[in-house]
Amino acid sequence: MKKAYIFIILGAALWGTIGWYVNQLYDYGFSPIEVVILRAWTAAIMLVVYLLLFAKEQLKLRTVKDIQYFIGTGILSISFFNFCLFTTMELTTIPVATALLYTGPAFVVILSTFFLKETLNKEKIAALLFTFLGVSLVIEFFPSNMNTVSFQAVLFGLGAGFGYALYSIFSKFALKKYSTLSITTYTFVTSAIALTPFFPFAEKGMLLLHPTVILYAFGLGFLPTAFAYIIYTWGLKDIEASKASILTTVEPVVAMIIGIFIFKETFTFQQIIGMVIILGTILLMQHQPKKKASFIKKAG
Repeated sequence: MKKAYIFIILGAALWGTIGWYVNQLYDYGFSPIEVVILRAWTAAIMLVVYLLLFAKEQLKLRTVKDIQYFIGTGILSISFFNFCLFTTMELTTIPVATALLYTGPAFVVILSTFFLKETLNKEKIAALLFTFLGVSLVIEFFPSNMNTVSFQAVLFGLGAGFGYALYSIFSKFALKKYSTLSITTYTFVTSAIALTPFFPFAEKGMLLLHPTVILYAFGLGFLPTAFAYIIYTWGLKDIEASKASILTTVEPVVAMIIGIFIFKETFTFQQIIGMVIILGTILLMQHQPKKKASFIKKAG
């Protein structure tokens, strides 16, 4: 197997471990927004250090006006979708939260129609319908109407997918002037700075000195964020983006395994079928002619 494939799969697998770090930090009393802040700062620090050491030129901001791109990717997308994702993990299980996150590509189809003037063809409409079917099975609304997943969890889960999709839209414009690694770095730096005022330093500042908290916080910012994105970027150098995006579907599989076997969370056969439908829809979309590169752009 090519090293590129190994890098892509390893990066995606590391993304799938996010839930483990998040749950560990929850045990110390951190809220979803506080965990988002910890992830943003630790990832930003490590990405900036990496670029200073190996690609200093990628830290150069072309114009001050370009900050608008990173307000979009860092605040409206990364901050929002991470908050929604981590809240969903708190309200339901890691597998369900991850499945709802992967509605992102469906939202990309909708948003790109309005903002990027892309054509909404019959294949895309079919993909939206299959995604809706998959989500219905995951939240167990259809066919049994069991409602085992709360409306609040579904709302935040779909919010995560929507925020995830926004990254593809905003980064589409930023990619005209910046590399993917530069965009990711500025995204987390912008997110960290913007969210800092919302961290309760007076109440939980001392927790940041706890060795275990530091370990989990930097673990979250390093392995499933900075390091995962760096090796994913390395892999992209020698593999087509469409093939890479297909390989990233290993992420929800890893998340499901962690949720079921480590945290003993339940995930029914019906929910597994729903996740398979969602992922299958994404894979089929990769084979559509003239596929847009932004369709499944990964934010981390």
